[in-house]
Amino acid sequence: MWRGQRNQSLKARSLRTAMIAGALGMAPLGASTAATPADGTLPLETTAAVAEVVPEIAPLTEATLPESAEEIIDAPASTPIGSGTASYYGRKFHGRRTASGEAFDMGAMTAAHRTLPFGSLVRVTNPANGRSVTVRINDRGPFSRGRVIDVSRAAAEELGLIARGHATVELELIEG
Repeated sequence: MWRGQRNQSLKARSLRTAMIAGALGMAPLGASTAATPADGTLPLETTAAVAEVVPEIAPLTEATLPESAEEIIDAPASTPIGSGTASYYGRKFHGRRTASGEAFDMGAMTAAHRTLPFGSLVRVTNPANGRSVTVRINDRGPFSRGRVIDVSRAAAEELGLIARGHATVELELIEG
């Protein structure tokens, strides 16, 4: 019986992940252009499953630019999620598939985290030099003991991590 409950839990998580990815305008994991019809609709069984959970998905709207400096200061809100050691990865993994299914680009502002959902935006700050970057979570890891996040080489350069290879950082989840 426990195994059946676990399978249901995995199915529910997979469905939630697919719905979040769809809302963010991203293809769900496991989706391929070969499986999607030319008109861009989802297969019938996926559409029915989503319709049972979410009766209607609102269309994406175009973002508006702030009109004053006060709006820029107020946006976006963030939640501190802790601090720890960050490292980076680059050439060895460049072009390989990440856990989210996209190809790793060491020049992009991306990162690997063990538990945050794919597509989450995280502000990573190096308190030693005051530098900060915003990265998008697109991979799982780090798999080195004692590390909380692996950033791409481009993000590591901005943070000043390249010389030592790692640094203590503070993480904030950007809500938005």
